[in-house]
Amino acid sequence: MTADSAAPFHADIAQGPEGGAAHWLTTSDGLRIRAGHWPPPQAGSAGHGTAPAGTIFLFPGRTEYIEKYGPFAKDMVARGYCVLTVDWRGQGLADRALSDRRLGHVDHFDAFQRDVAALQAHAEALKLPKPWFVLGHSMGGAIALRALMNGLPVEACVFTAPMWGIRIPFALRPLARLLGRFRTQLGLNHRLVPTTKIEQYVQIAPFEGNLLTTDPEMYAFLQMQMDAQPDLVLGGPTIQWLGAAMVECAALAASASPDVPCITFLGDREDIVATAPIHDRMARWPNGRLEIVAGAQHEILIERPETRNRVADAIATHFSHAR
Repeated sequence: MTADSAAPFHADIAQGPEGGAAHWLTTSDGLRIRAGHWPPPQAGSAGHGTAPAGTIFLFPGRTEYIEKYGPFAKDMVARGYCVLTVDWRGQGLADRALSDRRLGHVDHFDAFQRDVAALQAHAEALKLPKPWFVLGHSMGGAIALRALMNGLPVEACVFTAPMWGIRIPFALRPLARLLGRFRTQLGLNHRLVPTTKIEQYVQIAPFEGNLLTTDPEMYAFLQMQMDAQPDLVLGGPTIQWLGAAMVECAALAASASPDVPCITFLGDREDIVATAPIHDRMARWPNGRLEIVAGAQHEILIERPETRNRVADAIATHFSHAR
């Protein structure tokens, strides 16, 4: 795993704090992914007389990309943290698996752990400040939980709407099981999951009735990013991705929680990931707790300002107790 040259970083659409940068990383299986980070404020700068509070490894969800997290990075840099995030294989500006780059695809979820290893090596090479912490959102919550089980060296963790189970409408569950079992024999691995679209969600769904956020300004922010940088666009997942995700969620559910302090935030209007596995996991996480966020949908980190500020404060407090 090696760090390559500087990578494109669209600061204009990220709207994050000063100093953001991106680099290409090469994974152990030869794929090129993109890492981005925002450094902490310098000690002695206005309002920051102490050393950095540490580094947050931010594991994004499916379809996501570095620039989406500019506003959250601004929130956490203001609280003294460095933020490091990544374009997972198959999304953002990282190498895509299929010729139609709009399809979200991965063969097996353990491949993402190669991306985690490359990101960890990159953090070491940059000498990003310790202690380290991890925050996993949606699909990134599954990747982060697996990384914790594998020994990711962090002092505490946070999850927002983690994908620890796949939400499948009851009427489609028999079809999902059938496709999961026979997708290879039927030659369906690279086909789009039924009911999903080839376009990115925010490109075709109006704000009214969307499943992501109740904040119209943040929804417009996501739409602006897609319009400004079409190469970041990713549509629905393939049937192979769905099968791999179901296998990983089942394997995670059968495993014990890691011995790492944890908070999971879940909006009471969540309608994208399955919520029962989240309640189950947090009920058996000895040093963890579940926080239900009133009025929030899936994207808790880009919800209305009062929600974002409250959650950012809770994250910073949680991490400070683990230092």
